[in-house]
Amino acid sequence: MTNNVDEKLSRLRERMRSKQVDLVALGPGAHVQWLLNYHPYPDERMCLLLVGPDAHGFVMPKLNADAVRAHTDIEFFTWADAQGYQEALKTALAKIAPANVKNVALDETMRADFALNLMAELPGAAHIFTESTVGALRMRKTEEEFKLLKMNALLADGAQQAAADAIKPGVTESQVADAIKAHFINNDAKPAFDIVGASENGAFPHHHTSDRVLKDGDTVVVDLGGFKQGYPSDITRMVSIGEPSDEYKKVHAIVNEAVEAALAAAKPGVVARDVDNAARSVIEKAGYGEYFTHRAGHGLGIEIHEPPYISASSDVVLDEGMVFSIEPGIYMPGKFGVRLEEIVFLRADGPEVLSERSRDVVVV
Repeated sequence: MTNNVDEKLSRLRERMRSKQVDLVALGPGAHVQWLLNYHPYPDERMCLLLVGPDAHGFVMPKLNADAVRAHTDIEFFTWADAQGYQEALKTALAKIAPANVKNVALDETMRADFALNLMAELPGAAHIFTESTVGALRMRKTEEEFKLLKMNALLADGAQQAAADAIKPGVTESQVADAIKAHFINNDAKPAFDIVGASENGAFPHHHTSDRVLKDGDTVVVDLGGFKQGYPSDITRMVSIGEPSDEYKKVHAIVNEAVEAALAAAKPGVVARDVDNAARSVIEKAGYGEYFTHRAGHGLGIEIHEPPYISASSDVVLDEGMVFSIEPGIYMPGKFGVRLEEIVFLRADGPEVLSERSRDVVVV
């Protein structure tokens, strides 16, 4: 294991002690990726990373063991298809878990059968999810993670420019998306998603990019992201083919004001719902509250969507090192949508915006 992995495991055990968690159980996925810088192939075979107070190890399908061993020296408790996972799991728990497990932190993204079969071996134990352990650690990014996220943000700025360059009458939303994908690929990154929504399609927050042909007068929502070196980007900007209408300009200005209000509200010690409220209040006071139909933001790190969530129901207290989006929107059915999205890294004195691209509508 690298020192980075050892340090993360040490921090995890400190959280476990402070939260009275006896065992953490993680399936292949983002939590294991964050902890070990790698995660095994996820399939239907029981595969669990178990972390106890003093020991840890993988319950590992023998089929995958050699491939995974190339990435970690953590102890394996292997099992073959012919025998099943039960004995390997019992052996792992006997070595890793305390004698009387009371509280287990389960990976909320693992397969339900993994979780249920694990808990069946721990009668009387209560379960929680990873919010107070791995999740809490993942929410607070390091300076190394900041550098990777900043690099990805600048790469996404370039993808926005590629999209704007591709937008013109006669091309389709999908062709604009192809230009976005090509930008990421040409910069050794992996395209993650693209939402290209012209005029009425922009009124659907999660529009599926289509073969709709762009025309004069369209306003286009461009929401995109990619991955490079294990970390993602996410940014939304607006493009207009020709000068937009006065109504559109008014709505765009309101959404931008909502972004500014949320940025001003985002400070360490502030509850996440208050940032959502700052953005939402601007839009509601302008008379467009019913057209802002989603939360104001989401965390970003190993995953594009992860805690903290900037929503009206979130009681997460923001802290230095947290990374999240601020992305209010107004969606006018049958007309257009406007969403402006920034990713911010929370510093002691407030948010540092990762993008360097203007939020002004690009007129082509």
